[in-house]
Amino acid sequence: MPERFDFPGKTELAKALAEAVANDLKAGIAERGVASLAVSGGSTPGKFFAALGKRKDVEWEKVTVTLVDERWVPDTSDRSNGMLVNEKMLQGPAASAHFVPLYQGGEEPDATGIAKADAALAGVPTPFDAVVLGMGNDGHTASFFPGGDNLAEALEGDGPIVAMHAPGAGEARVTLSRKRLLETRSLYLHIEGEGKVEVLDKAMGEGPVEDMPIRSILRQTDKPLNIYWCP
Repeated sequence: MPERFDFPGKTELAKALAEAVANDLKAGIAERGVASLAVSGGSTPGKFFAALGKRKDVEWEKVTVTLVDERWVPDTSDRSNGMLVNEKMLQGPAASAHFVPLYQGGEEPDATGIAKADAALAGVPTPFDAVVLGMGNDGHTASFFPGGDNLAEALEGDGPIVAMHAPGAGEARVTLSRKRLLETRSLYLHIEGEGKVEVLDKAMGEGPVEDMPIRSILRQTDKPLNIYWCP
């Protein structure tokens, strides 16, 4: 079963999650000289990004940061997860970290774009030292959306990156596959608000994975999952 850590507010959660991930990165650097981190976008992780980016005890020049998933939009778009990470995390001490984007240009994540994203991701040290996931009100995580056109491939395939179109996704997206996300030393789920607890409780119950794809993470036994929540 996943282990859940509850905090009284967003600031406390952000500080605790930043502490945990910073320790993961420092352990990776101590062991192999480099570290890697994959993070989610959206409105939830801003405070966590800021808290982590301020950590002066991490040798950021030895850290590579990438994304769990990305909308297929340029990094100049306010819909870009890459822009969010650069503006909120990769500032101050963390400015020296290396960032690997998933968006590779073009109108759609076609075969050429996916191949470029795969090649970029191949340069990220493996396994990840930490992966930080989020969860939507529809039970999606990463870009594993209910009704996604390539959901089965994302959940069960061997490829590292999958293109995704879905009714709830808005723009076309790319996502790391479940297999690639689980290639990590530490795995976190960061959620906030009472509504997300209700979604989580429902996802922990019975039902098809396809209806609430977060279940593919909650039910796996390969990697312990730490859930960080606040109201």
